[in-house]
Amino acid sequence: KCSNEAVFAADFHPTDTNIIVTCGKSHLYFWTLEGNSLIKKQGLFEKQEKPKFVLCVTFSENGDTITGDSSGNILVWGKGTNRISHAVQGAHEGGIFALCMLRDGTLVSGGGKDRKLISWNGNYQKLHKTEIPEQFGPIRTVAEGKGDVVLIGTTRNFVLQGTLSGDFFPITQGHTDELWGLAVHSSKPQFFTCGHDKHITLWDATTHRPIWNKIIEDPAQSAGFHPSASVVAVGTLTGRWFVFDTETKDLVTVHTDGNEQLSVMRYSPDGNFLAIGSHDNCIYIYGVSENGRKYTRIGKCSGHSSFITHLDWSVNSQYLVSNSGDYEILYWIPSACKQVVSVETTRDLEWATYTCTLGFHVFGVWPEGSDGTDINAVCRSHGRKLLSTGDDFGKVHLFSYPCSQFRAPSHVYGGHSSHVTNVDFLCEDTHLISTGGKDTSIMQWRVI
Repeated sequence: KCSNEAVFAADFHPTDTNIIVTCGKSHLYFWTLEGNSLIKKQGLFEKQEKPKFVLCVTFSENGDTITGDSSGNILVWGKGTNRISHAVQGAHEGGIFALCMLRDGTLVSGGGKDRKLISWNGNYQKLHKTEIPEQFGPIRTVAEGKGDVVLIGTTRNFVLQGTLSGDFFPITQGHTDELWGLAVHSSKPQFFTCGHDKHITLWDATTHRPIWNKIIEDPAQSAGFHPSASVVAVGTLTGRWFVFDTETKDLVTVHTDGNEQLSVMRYSPDGNFLAIGSHDNCIYIYGVSENGRKYTRIGKCSGHSSFITHLDWSVNSQYLVSNSGDYEILYWIPSACKQVVSVETTRDLEWATYTCTLGFHVFGVWPEGSDGTDINAVCRSHGRKLLSTGDDFGKVHLFSYPCSQFRAPSHVYGGHSSHVTNVDFLCEDTHLISTGGKDTSIMQWRVI
């Protein structure tokens, strides 16, 4: 065990592979590997005031260890010793969260509070100073790219690219809070995400970059494209829902249904209806006209005794199937907001999408001993040959469709460090998109 306190970094010494350096809250340790055991030596701050946190570590060309700390100091520790040989006091205002030694021997430090990127020569004299704009947030990590390119990661989940002597620009951005909303464009390699951080983003799956981004007033939970893909509907945690123009990102309309979370926004295949699944146990039905620009409330489907989790439309746009938090499967005629109880009517219906986690065609996805909440999302491929799921264990599964044998075999893929909240196939089934909850990440998988 390294410490009773938090550990922020651990790194092998680049020239002496028997030495590991670790740092964290109130400590810096030099570990020497001897046989099967590690011998620990504590870094001695001596006259230097001991910082509350040693945040990052790197190494110079001559083998010295370099640390950045919460006091804004860069400290150099002589090779093979646990003592400070040089100190750059107040290198940054606030903590230094990142240190990167470039190939040419230049040291780059990244500040949190001051958002500054500073380069230093071999004698620790300042060379360049750049301040990252506030909109991107404080610097958390710095890496060297090709040539003289430097890459920066920030607390607002931007990755910036630039050079020490020039400007930095974002090459991608991420969400900064839980991410549940995902919708896929019907004809282009594009998809849409929305999260609790109030950010909504249309993405290009080919370049992996945002086409546009917008901040809305409420935390967002769900999204759905109109079949024409001319508009996208966004459901929030407050019962409000918005419709935006896909091309211009302009607001088309805003409505409110109840005051609880809207978990599903699903347009009918013919584009004439919008079904909205709410945590108030109801499904709100709207008539849609003018290519997704005009909405008229038809009514609400009441009958579930728990919150709505998933919805799917029949191919002919005349029926709706819904799942709820207490594991009910109900069928509806949405144009009349009536429940269908006849098994003969619903038995052979063809579904335009399959996102319900409960149903005959998907019961094989559930592992033994699961409690019904372990699988957050299911998605059938457009070619109807594959079925993907996202679960609470950070895994994306790929099954054959239909998946109606107990504990069906699957391919399992890791990558998320948190529960997987949503999955969807891109329009031509070439790729799958998955979204993470607490890890706030979006992953793109190639289907082979």
